[in-house]
Amino acid sequence: MKYLVGFSRVFVGILFIISGFIKLNDPVGFSFKLEEYFSSGVLDLPFFEPHALTISIIVVIFEVLVGVMLLLGYRTKLTVWSLLLMIIGFTFLTFYSAYFNKVTDCGCFGDAIKLTPWESFTKDIILLVLIVILFLGRQYITPWFSDNIRKVITALALAVCGVYVVHVLHHLPEIDFRPYKIGANIEDGMNVPPDAPQPIIEYAWKFKTADGEKVVVTNGDYPQVDGEFIGADTKEIQKGYEPPVHDFTIEQEGQDFALALLNEPKLVMVIAYDLRKTKHKYYQEIKRVTDGAIKKGYKVIGMSASNEEQSAALVKKYRLNFEFYFTDETTLKTIVRSNPGVLVLEKGTIIQKVHSNDLNELSFKDPENGVYFDLELKKQLDSILILDQKYRASDSHIDWDKQIEIDNSNLVFIEKIIAEKGSYPGTSMVGSKSGQTAWYVIQHSDKIDQHIDMIKKAAENGELPFRLYAMMLDRHLMSNDKPQIYGTQGSSYFINTPDEISFIWPIQNADSVNTLRKDIFGTTVEEYSKRLFGEDFEYKSYSIEEVNKIRNNQK
Repeated sequence: MKYLVGFSRVFVGILFIISGFIKLNDPVGFSFKLEEYFSSGVLDLPFFEPHALTISIIVVIFEVLVGVMLLLGYRTKLTVWSLLLMIIGFTFLTFYSAYFNKVTDCGCFGDAIKLTPWESFTKDIILLVLIVILFLGRQYITPWFSDNIRKVITALALAVCGVYVVHVLHHLPEIDFRPYKIGANIEDGMNVPPDAPQPIIEYAWKFKTADGEKVVVTNGDYPQVDGEFIGADTKEIQKGYEPPVHDFTIEQEGQDFALALLNEPKLVMVIAYDLRKTKHKYYQEIKRVTDGAIKKGYKVIGMSASNEEQSAALVKKYRLNFEFYFTDETTLKTIVRSNPGVLVLEKGTIIQKVHSNDLNELSFKDPENGVYFDLELKKQLDSILILDQKYRASDSHIDWDKQIEIDNSNLVFIEKIIAEKGSYPGTSMVGSKSGQTAWYVIQHSDKIDQHIDMIKKAAENGELPFRLYAMMLDRHLMSNDKPQIYGTQGSSYFINTPDEISFIWPIQNADSVNTLRKDIFGTTVEEYSKRLFGEDFEYKSYSIEEVNKIRNNQK
């Protein structure tokens, strides 16, 4: 018994210290797990949810202390009773989670070691046996050191835990066990290896025969049964591989932009999982920091699980120069333990991650060309782009009178900016997206002839994607009744019948245009024409003379 107690004392003491310290490193994460236990779907104790963080801090500090006290042999009776009561509570929770499949990860070791519910329950059963041994043989727990030294060590352990927990609460966990730690690539974390284990699913196919008898066939593919199919029940026999990063999306209006944004060379994420609970006092500083990042060429986005109305109110209140996207709340809580928190990424790799208390620690690279964004102009151009699409993007009939009035006003503004800046307001001045605004305005005007040379120069200097210059050049040539180069423009006419004829405007070198289009557009002229006129459209090459005949015969 003496040797069993000695082994149990060391094993249980060290395990409690390690388990407690891991959770002490991330008390906010443990509080999220407690909220899950307190929720109506599990223990149905919602009145504890607002106090989850306080409870988590008390529990993890006490867990470390009883481990230290057990090793020291200090206050033995209190220690073993505390251990016994704690392990009974933990064992009940893990059994409840496993049996009813309520909480898939107990959080016993935070994010450092993930255990399934049944693994957690098995661990607690082993600990329960060892702690019962300690309880029955507590007379063999002999003290280490003198009473005063044990008091000092226990008090010192309590002080260290208190200082450490305050530090991580006001900053971020010192040790990050999550798949979103600094240096991790989010997209890589989403990938599933080719040889990864696949889930094994058992199917129970249900049929009703002609005489009314119910037949259930299990396993295999859909069976051939002479009867009416009712339904199928599924049961996961073996869990498949789950990548470290899952349920990660960056959505807006139902569309996921995650992969596109993770390829941004310079991206800043402002994360606030719940805007109702976010700390508003930090948003003036967030505005200052993100405005500076935007000027240096960074794309900035907000990520929240709150609705559009709440995010729009926040943007308006603090005049933020970025928009919010939707991401799952649990995912956001996993990414950063701060509401709000900020991440800096380079092509999906996390370079910096800070708590809202540490916003001043963020640093952003200067632009390679030494030119900083004109933030005020960027805001103006973003507004212009919205106006440019105001009626064109409408699902209903386009009000061309109103749109033309807007287009004329937009053109006056753009030409004024070009005159003031002495050049096209492109990527280096306002960023890639905003740098396309002037192109849209000119493309929708009758002044392409006057600006086509400037657009060409902007494309050659990297201020504008070359494909946009190609499209404007084609429109310029078409408006002058000349063959286009890249096959981007189409036309439609009525020819003495109610039927409409649509075609791709004549191309200068129609036989080789697809080679020219390959690197610029990535599609053939045939594929592009179907996007323009519908899947049933068949591309045909026309000459200028043939087009003139169509126009002369139009209705």
